[in-house]
Amino acid sequence: MAKELTVEEKLRTLYELQLIDSELGEIEVLKGELPIEVSDLEDEIAGLETRIRRLQANVDEMTAENNRHLANMREAELLIERYQMQMDNVKNNREYDALSKEIEMQHLEIQLSEKRMREGKYELSNKQQTLEATQERMTMKEKNLEAKKVELQEIIAKTEKEEEKLKKKSEKARKKVEDRLLNSYDRIRTSYRNGLAVVTVERNSCGGCFNKIPPQVQLEIGTHKKIIACEHCGRILVDDHLLEPEAAK
Repeated sequence: MAKELTVEEKLRTLYELQLIDSELGEIEVLKGELPIEVSDLEDEIAGLETRIRRLQANVDEMTAENNRHLANMREAELLIERYQMQMDNVKNNREYDALSKEIEMQHLEIQLSEKRMREGKYELSNKQQTLEATQERMTMKEKNLEAKKVELQEIIAKTEKEEEKLKKKSEKARKKVEDRLLNSYDRIRTSYRNGLAVVTVERNSCGGCFNKIPPQVQLEIGTHKKIIACEHCGRILVDDHLLEPEAAK
């Protein structure tokens, strides 16, 4: 059975964990908003790709529709030629009137197809312009993404080994801390943007919220006999000399 840590050892382990996690935090600060920006750009590009596919499908459909109208016009023109040739051989007025009506119908068909083609070309032109603008926007976003990725990769390349080493140290330190304390530590860390859960007393004040710590409480903190939290912010308080015995070994 593993030996239970003393309060001082628990405090020391927590403080060491805090120092490690703070160094990891500094690496994240170096990366800045780049990971979020890269993720947002990737999402935006995925959305633009979907829109481009939809616009391209619309353009293809409208082009096919215009081609159908063009084919109808050509077919109507051929029919008109055929009917006009047949009119040379009509035997009575009934046949002549029937052919004249068919020719008139085909002329109307041509006019209708021409009207629909004009409307279709206008809509197609607008859709193609939207498609081109969207493609240009995606190209710009892709260039921006590539630049952000290169910038992020350069930072990662510089910090990767150190970050990996610190993560291993953090995991090792976390295994020494009992679950109850570790849960409190994590809860406090996530409550503050700077990620500080364990702080030293600096100039008689809490190193986290900077509120004054009473002299009696400071004396108790220095004895390392119990875990004391700041009454204002809830952070665990330790003194500057907590790690000195370890350094002296």
